[in-house]
Order: sequence, then C-alpha cells, then structure tokens
Amino acid sequence: MLSAKLKTITPSFTIGISTKVKELKKQGEDIINLSIGEPDFSTPTEAKEGAYKAIRSNLTKYDSASGLLDLRKVIQEKLQRENNLFYSVDEIVVSNGAKHAITNTLITLLDPGDEVLIPKPYWVSYPEMVKLTGGVPVFVDTQENNSFKATPADIEKKITSRTKLIILTNPSNPTGAIYSSNELLALVELCLKHHIYILSDEIYEKICYLETFTSTASLSEAAKEITITVNGLSKSAAMTGWRIGYTAASKELSKAISTVQGHLISHPSTISQWASVAALTQSEQEMEHMVSVYRERRDTAVSLLSEIEGIDFIYPEGAFYVFIDLSALASKFHRQDSFSVTFADKLLEEAKVAVVPGIAFGMDHHIRISYACDTKELVEGIRRIKNFIEKY
Repeated sequence: MLSAKLKTITPSFTIGISTKVKELKKQGEDIINLSIGEPDFSTPTEAKEGAYKAIRSNLTKYDSASGLLDLRKVIQEKLQRENNLFYSVDEIVVSNGAKHAITNTLITLLDPGDEVLIPKPYWVSYPEMVKLTGGVPVFVDTQENNSFKATPADIEKKITSRTKLIILTNPSNPTGAIYSSNELLALVELCLKHHIYILSDEIYEKICYLETFTSTASLSEAAKEITITVNGLSKSAAMTGWRIGYTAASKELSKAISTVQGHLISHPSTISQWASVAALTQSEQEMEHMVSVYRERRDTAVSLLSEIEGIDFIYPEGAFYVFIDLSALASKFHRQDSFSVTFADKLLEEAKVAVVPGIAFGMDHHIRISYACDTKELVEGIRRIKNFIEKY
C-alpha cells in the first residue's frame, strides 16, 4: 500500500516531456526540443580534471555530512566575493543538487500544516516538495505587467497564522525575470514584520544579463537571518548530472540542515564535490562564455518571437527561458481540460517542437521555451511555432 501523501503529488511535466522526446527521437522523428532546462554545454575541462584527480588520489571515502571543507571554503569565498555575503564555513551545507538543498530546508523548517507561499508562475517542483515534506503550498497571484514578480501587496493577501516560509526564485524559472534590490528589500521588510522565512532559490544567479544581481540575504543582517540562500553548479557550470547544490543560512538552521542530510544521504558524492572545487576556482572563464552565448540566444529568440502575432512574453533578464502568453489564441483550440497541455501536445504532434505547458508552472495560458540549445535548433523551433500558430 502506497503512502497517502502520494495521492496529492503530480508527476513532473518536464521529466515527462523529456522522456517523450527521447522516445520520439528513437523512432526517427525530427524533434526540436525547446523544453529542456539543461545547459547544452559540456562540464568545464577543469572540473572534469578535478574529478579525475580525486579518483586517482583515492578521495572516495566518507566525509563530513555538511560537505567537503575545501568546497565549503570555496563557496564561502564565492559568496563573499560575488554576492557580498559573509558566512562561516559551518553556515554552508553542500547537498545532492539544489533540489535536495531545498528539500533539506523544507524538512528542517516545516511542521505538518505549515503554509509555504509560492508566487505564480512557479518552478514545477516547489508545490510537490512542500506537500512531500508536510507543508501546504499557498499560491500567490502576481501581475504580468510586473513581469510576474511578487510584491508585498500580492503576498500580504495570503499570509495567515500558519505561514512559515516564502519561496523566491531569482532569476525566475520560467520567466527569466530578476528582482531589483529595492523590490527584494520591500519583500524582506514584509517577511520580517510577519516572522516569515525566505527561501531564495538563486540557482540561475550566474546567468544574469543585467549589470548587477542582488542576493536577498545581502540586503541586511536582518535579511540574512531569515533567508536561506540556495544555489549550485548545475546551471552555471553545466554540471547537472554531478548533483551539487548548497544552502547558506544561519548557524542554527545550517546545523539542523546538516543533521537532516546526515541521516538521509550522509553527504553528496566526494568526486562531484572535488569537481565542484575545480569549477569554482578554475572555470570562471568558461562559465562567462556560456552566459555570453545564452545572451546572444536570448536576443535571437526575443527578436523572432516578436514577429509572431497573437502572443506576448516576459523579456528575460536571466536564466535561459522565455515564458510566452498565448491567451489570445485560447479560443482557437478545442480542449477538454488544459489549454496549455492541448497546445503543447498539438505542437509536438504537428510541428515536432517540444515545449513545456504553462500549467506546469500554474499558468495555463502560457508555454515555456528554453534557449539552452543550439542556435540553429532555436531558430528552426521558433519558425515552426510561428507556422503552427499561423495555421490556427
């Protein structure tokens, strides 16, 4: 008999689409995959060499539940240098990917029935992670004319005596929007007023096309005290399969997160951690090159999408996605349930282009496309989308 909690869990749309695309490609279908949330670059050479060196040196034994001291020191230096954040090494916990870092945090903070505020659109796994850890996801409606960034007015409507935490994604997946320091400061003041923690998911922080990026916890000591910063190497260093993420938080929270992690997984792979040390200390140039390529692709995607009548989108300031509003087309598609799923299915069937339906992010009149792919594929994919829309 399966756990009752599984009855409330929705399977991952993105993983489901990825699986379907792989099956179609095996059958010889010419699929353009614009659904993938994974860098198309290889892991930096220095990071791979770091892993090889660790293996040759037999650095394959158990280590600290919080992560390798060497890696936590490197993360400490990175946070200070790039984010103006000052943490001791025992306030940093290295986990098995950013997803695991978030789950550790939720286990640490939530009692059954505690509410977690999740602004819409949201990353697909947030609500399910909250439910799996005993919490209650509470969705916060945001405004498209504000690039779907949550404001204090949006959030205050949803605060109750059970509210424990708010999850902020910055830069955003799926929109690519980035909060300014003033916008973050207003949210911090609200959370301090109501004694609410902030989980600041900054996994796309390095993929930023603005001159500056502000980490929530850097705004003040008070902000730092209530913020759990989540980051990792998957997106910035194209190390998705290595599964290294981390949290930076107060000493009390970090000790608790480490305790949880120690019982669940002991610690992340030591080999992956040594690769991450090399990535953070020797691969900055390669990571900067990736961002410059993403910027060029962003500009290409925005230019081409602007030529399609009947759609709108949020101009991405970071990450590698475009969140496209198809509201004007909704009446043209006959459907039984979800518009965005119907649109995405027909697009895949007829135009051979894979996208993620907006319902996965809580917004059924949208789709998300990714430009973490070859530029030629991106151009061809958007051309096919344009032709498909024009047919209707």
